[in-house]
Amino acid sequence: MKKNQIDFITMGCSKNLVDSEILMKQFEANGYKCTHDSKNPQGEIAVINTCGFIEAAKEESINTILEFVQAKEEGRLKKLFVMGCLSQRYRGELEKEIPQVDKYYGKFDYKQLLKDLGKAEVMACDGKRMITTPRHYAYVKISEGCDRRCAYCAIPIITGHHTSRPKEEILQEVRELVASGVKEFQVIAQELTYYGLDIDGKRHISDLISDMADIQGVKWIRLHYAYPTDFPYELLDVIREKPNVCKYLDIALQHISDNMLSRMHRNITKDETYRLIERIRKEVPGIHIRTTLMVGFPGETDADFEELVEFTRWARFERMGAFTYSEEEGTYGANHYADDIPADVKQKRLDRLMDIQQQISAEIEAEKIGRVMKVIIDRKEGDYYVGRTEFCSPEVDPEVLIPVAAKKLRTGAFYNVKITDAEEFDLYGEIV
Repeated sequence: MKKNQIDFITMGCSKNLVDSEILMKQFEANGYKCTHDSKNPQGEIAVINTCGFIEAAKEESINTILEFVQAKEEGRLKKLFVMGCLSQRYRGELEKEIPQVDKYYGKFDYKQLLKDLGKAEVMACDGKRMITTPRHYAYVKISEGCDRRCAYCAIPIITGHHTSRPKEEILQEVRELVASGVKEFQVIAQELTYYGLDIDGKRHISDLISDMADIQGVKWIRLHYAYPTDFPYELLDVIREKPNVCKYLDIALQHISDNMLSRMHRNITKDETYRLIERIRKEVPGIHIRTTLMVGFPGETDADFEELVEFTRWARFERMGAFTYSEEEGTYGANHYADDIPADVKQKRLDRLMDIQQQISAEIEAEKIGRVMKVIIDRKEGDYYVGRTEFCSPEVDPEVLIPVAAKKLRTGAFYNVKITDAEEFDLYGEIV
């Protein structure tokens, strides 16, 4: 057990990761040594940043808490703290069920933790972070919360109303990250396109991304978690015209049948969704769209699902994830609909959808054979350097594998790579 060392464990999404990084920077400024997601935690204190999005994520968070409780009971850990979405939502129940945790924090009061550890004077860090990703890329969170009220989603219950960060604060953060060596920025929010609406009633996502792209040293910007309803089309001009804004858009669509879109409270129709995808592809040639789809929402008929299959085949998404509906207490869906699709039917639908997507992905990646693409190197692994093109976000998208040959490649550097082979979810290439 290492004195003054704190092990941080982050569950769930990159938005949680940013919170962990802010807290780690504060601890570091106050004399602690921090490790993140260590395979072998050895600190005297552990902080678990939990996810409470869906059942599987909650289960994983609880199992992780119990593992660390055991370490504490065995004398391998002095103090255990829990923060994040799960404890924001279920703090009372967790305090009763797992009292061995020293203290639970929610999504927004975690900065109190240092004071609770007896630091009378806490050095402020003004939102600076201890970057846990490879030093050439970072996540930038531009807002908190969500004003959308999708029938299946508990996130607004957990995180509250949409709150945009001031633009100058975000741009200053990007400048500081560039100065520390960051070249690539994943811009994240629960609802990207809403940015600015709470400030002056106008959407400012396009101005923000345009200003960010103008900062010297910003090589790539990638956009995550847009929403299809009332999509701000001027954002497409920025993606098309700014060379350092990646031709990539992460936009969760969830479903296509009008029956499902209405029951899910998505405030968009099938026809509008088709037109949206057509327009995105027309205005930004070569764009890669990432989406998420859901099967098994209450009331989903075989006909609804067949519409979703047909849409998936038509849209040919470059990147797609799908999941089965899980009832979340407190949501409109849980309060008003019976979870009436049997688990085996949900699973069969999911498997079929992902099989179709796997084939589409394989075909799209194979079309890249012979092309020369700009690749950033993330790491060296075994016999390969592993990198990504502008069409690939870290950890979720295909990677480019380049054999370790005579030429030594630098992590975080860009290279022109000729694609020589493709699998469903990975490319192989050689340096040009």
